[in-house]
Amino acid sequence: MSPDAREGEIVGVNWGSSNFRAYRIAADGRLLEEYSEAAGVTSLDREGMAAMLRKLAARWPMHGPVYASGMIGSNIGWMEVPYAEAPAGCGELAQGVRPANIGGVDVRIVPGIACRRAFDGAPDILRGEEIELLGLMGEDRATGLAALPGTHTKWVRLDRGRVVDFFTAMSGEMFDRLTAQGLLAAIIEGEATDGTAFLEGVATAQARKLGLGTLLFGARARVVRGALRRSDASSYIRGLLIGAEIADALTAYPGLAREKVPLTGSGPLSRLYASALAANGIESQIIESREACVRGFRVLHQMRHP
Repeated sequence: MSPDAREGEIVGVNWGSSNFRAYRIAADGRLLEEYSEAAGVTSLDREGMAAMLRKLAARWPMHGPVYASGMIGSNIGWMEVPYAEAPAGCGELAQGVRPANIGGVDVRIVPGIACRRAFDGAPDILRGEEIELLGLMGEDRATGLAALPGTHTKWVRLDRGRVVDFFTAMSGEMFDRLTAQGLLAAIIEGEATDGTAFLEGVATAQARKLGLGTLLFGARARVVRGALRRSDASSYIRGLLIGAEIADALTAYPGLAREKVPLTGSGPLSRLYASALAANGIESQIIESREACVRGFRVLHQMRHP
């Protein structure tokens, strides 16, 4: 801690593969300042990571304890921090924190969570999302289901303040790659938006009459044959991917149909998930990722320093 640190302040860093996001958090949990850069761990060597922390310390010279979550604690980050094994809550995550010194800055690296899913016995892992989940569980959402829309969306089962199990869907990455190059990229005009084409994609995927690979090529056929406008193709494809994902979630967690699901992640993407869930009669509530992260870092710090 800086000798001139303001009483009770902490710094939380969500350091993923692509981005670096830092939050200066007051003793009462308020977000005082934030800073971000497209400086994920995959784009930096060790000296680059050290330089990022020196830059942050220069920006906030009177910083308090620094916590870092995400891929910085993976085998491609600064050091590999073992996963906390589910069921895991704040206590298990606090116990798994590992100290490091990055660029002369003392950092507490937060573990991710690993699980073996009850519904199929398969393993899964997450890093970074545990902070958002701590933020959600701190708001009386200790039991139920939560979704974290993103490049790799997480569907998480919570029980009494602990993460029990979860599954990961790569639909965000699939959408980004499929619409950036290849056959589907050639039919794309504009961004995906909510509306008739999006909801048609959701319903088509959820019907499960054909596999997702066949349905995705079918988007091209629809455009070529005039059954889908090019300006709607992006929305339809996004709908197919999210619809297939929600069908998986309903299979894995049948209780989802009766939940009010917190959605934490990208705002525009979360709104698409909310629309797709509503089409299935499922309520949701969008919670800003920044808000959940700030609350989660504070909850973790309080567990370590009651």
